[in-house]
Amino acid sequence: MGQLEYKPNVRTCGINLDHWYVVARDVEVTHNPVSVTLWHHEIVLFRDGQGKINALEDRCPHRQVKLSAGKVVNDNIECAYHGWQFNQEGSCSFVPYLEEKQKLPSCKIKRYPVQELDGFIWLFPGDGDSNAVSPMGLPEWEHLNYIGSVAEVDCPGHYSYLIENLMDMHHGHLHDNYQAWASATLNTIDVSDTRVDVLYDAQSYYRIDKIWSISQLFFPSLRKLHPEPLRVSYVYPHWSSSLGPDFRIYCLFCPVNETTTKAYLVHFTSLESFWRLHKLPVWFRRFIKDSLFNAAKGLLQGLIVQDVEMIIQEQKAFNENPLQRNYELNRAIAKVQQLIISQAIN
Repeated sequence: MGQLEYKPNVRTCGINLDHWYVVARDVEVTHNPVSVTLWHHEIVLFRDGQGKINALEDRCPHRQVKLSAGKVVNDNIECAYHGWQFNQEGSCSFVPYLEEKQKLPSCKIKRYPVQELDGFIWLFPGDGDSNAVSPMGLPEWEHLNYIGSVAEVDCPGHYSYLIENLMDMHHGHLHDNYQAWASATLNTIDVSDTRVDVLYDAQSYYRIDKIWSISQLFFPSLRKLHPEPLRVSYVYPHWSSSLGPDFRIYCLFCPVNETTTKAYLVHFTSLESFWRLHKLPVWFRRFIKDSLFNAAKGLLQGLIVQDVEMIIQEQKAFNENPLQRNYELNRAIAKVQQLIISQAIN
């Protein structure tokens, strides 16, 4: 008999490490080391004297304790236990009690490619070429015509549940007044080795073309629906969506392990329609953008609470009976699962 081919379970499979993941917001990493976990990799983030971000394995090879419990000294990270220091390459650079004839230990910990981009810390956990893949990025982050909001997602479930939730626009009735669209109907699906793009036809009230129209975001009685294309994309390993010209939203993933997912939900509202605003000085437009930052955070948090509650139940059901079959009608979800498995195998 031939050997059976192993097929990973989408609810337990890992991630493709040779991609850029988001592990923190840039404002979360200041002068103190920060500990993050990306798919079982415990990592310490810290800044040197010039503010440059660095990422090392969060482990002192001396006694295997966390370096993130220490501090930054002369651009090195110092272990809290015995004061051993490690440079930005992960090599031991100083031991406070080194004897005259002793050499520095040759131990070295892993250094991770890391960069700051569009308000976030992007990290490449794999051993492949980090220059061969680019971070997805958020082109609206610095654009003066977009107002941004950010909410963190702490999801006690496998990351596949979260990305399926984001790609499936048929669960709108769960969100009551938090969702900007209704009556989503699947139109087309496009698939490649690294992404799944889905177009839904939807009804939207999200049109920001007059000052008063912003109020409809907070007062449902003022909303008027109109047809609008709803595009959602799994650009592995992250997600993006647009609803007409005024609404953009992203989810930046940091899978922690098989049952824990951290992510950041980022929303942008366009001010493109306010042509008079574009003629004002740049400093004033920047002031408006910064002053309105996180204006939609409450909206995002409302969505997150409701979605995470569903994912908790999904994960619980899987834990209790991994062989239980789901009955799925959305054709896009099968494509998403295939992409997750193929990337995990790679």
